[in-house]
Amino acid sequence: MFKKIFNGQVMLALALIFLSVAFYLICYVVFHDARYIFMTVLSNIGFAFFEVFLVTLVIHRLLLFRERRALLRKMNMVIGIFFIELGTDLIRACSKFDANAASIIRQLASVKDLSGKEFDDISRVLRKYNGAIDYAAGDVPALKDLLAAKRGFLLTLLGNANLLEHDSFTNLLWATFHLTDELSRRKDLRALPETDQKHIAIDINRTYGACIIEWLAYMKHLKSHYPYLFSFAMRTNPFDAAASVEVV
Repeated sequence: MFKKIFNGQVMLALALIFLSVAFYLICYVVFHDARYIFMTVLSNIGFAFFEVFLVTLVIHRLLLFRERRALLRKMNMVIGIFFIELGTDLIRACSKFDANAASIIRQLASVKDLSGKEFDDISRVLRKYNGAIDYAAGDVPALKDLLAAKRGFLLTLLGNANLLEHDSFTNLLWATFHLTDELSRRKDLRALPETDQKHIAIDINRTYGACIIEWLAYMKHLKSHYPYLFSFAMRTNPFDAAASVEVV
């Protein structure tokens, strides 16, 4: 297959070169002015460098930027579906294991009042946050049931090739799917040895931290581009205990 494509490209290149030479020969036969033809060839070659610059560095990058922006919008749609179907409930469930959840709640309960720069500042702080996950503090069986119910949904998201362009969200999906597997393979989650509880706690913390970062980035996106979706997200804010889906 590759050989056929390569041979086709070689034949096309030879055909174009032949047509170019034939055209210049016709010009010489008609006008008998080799000097003018030579000057024309040189000027065309000189302009070719500018043309390459214009096409590859300007137009190509502009088209690439537009394509990238369109792809990011599509990916944000998928990320939104993730939080509607699972992410918001996953944050609520994981936060119950976090002894330091109060500090996160203080920062994210009033996301609706943040500016773009404040979103970025909090995001940088949260990337260094390490939750104090206590295995016994939350409801592990309920977390297992939540993830098991969405296993098919997670597999569907992992099959989305566009998400490969979004490294941080892909990492969140893998962390969530790994936690799903870890919990589903254990029969009695309330009778695990302490070493295994610590192992599960690490997996919960990894998923929890990645989910918080992606949620905050998604809230910033909604506030900038989709105010009506942002309004709904704030009325279901997992960090705001007073949040109500009903408009009051």
